[in-house]
Amino acid sequence: MRTVAVGEHALLVELGSGEETEAFHSELLRRRAAGTLPAVTEIVPAARTVLLDGVAEPARLAALIAGWEVEPSHARVEPAVDIPVRYDGPDLPDVADLWGVTPREVARIHSATAFRVAFCGFAPGFGYLTGLPAAYEVPRRATPRTAVPAGSVAVAGRYTGVYPRASPGGWQLIGTTDAVLWDPAREPAALLAPGTRVRFVPVRVGGR
Repeated sequence: MRTVAVGEHALLVELGSGEETEAFHSELLRRRAAGTLPAVTEIVPAARTVLLDGVAEPARLAALIAGWEVEPSHARVEPAVDIPVRYDGPDLPDVADLWGVTPREVARIHSATAFRVAFCGFAPGFGYLTGLPAAYEVPRRATPRTAVPAGSVAVAGRYTGVYPRASPGGWQLIGTTDAVLWDPAREPAALLAPGTRVRFVPVRVGGR
């Protein structure tokens, strides 16, 4: 773990892996909920960093963090968000070939995985979900699509994500959902937030 001051009132914490970052982010949320975290305006996780903004004394907080013992995030159990999925994406056969299984088995493996939102980005409401074993990592498409429909369930690298709105994208599309990932009229607007557990529930499986 390494801490770097960012301006006068922010602290960037660099972690060694995505798993360490998720665990550290969970620890921050736990301590804030318990009232034992010094005042922080924003906690923003990324792939291997967490930015703490609105910190009155960054040096003091850095010294405090250095003494923490952080347990693995999977040791904590929170309610999960269920997302119904039709496994009918155009890239489902390609992902099945990469995994060496049938499209139906892709749906079974994917829906049986316990996912967690590691961080958000790319578009409002888009969460980068971790949980798939390394053996199921897949490359992005060689040629990105100019338009991916809203509600597309996709995989790329070690991540799963759901496109909250129509946009260009290069992830492998394995399914679709009617879940609304981003709704400005809702509080909170984003269905998924960093640290949220997610389960994909198959409602239909295409392919052979």
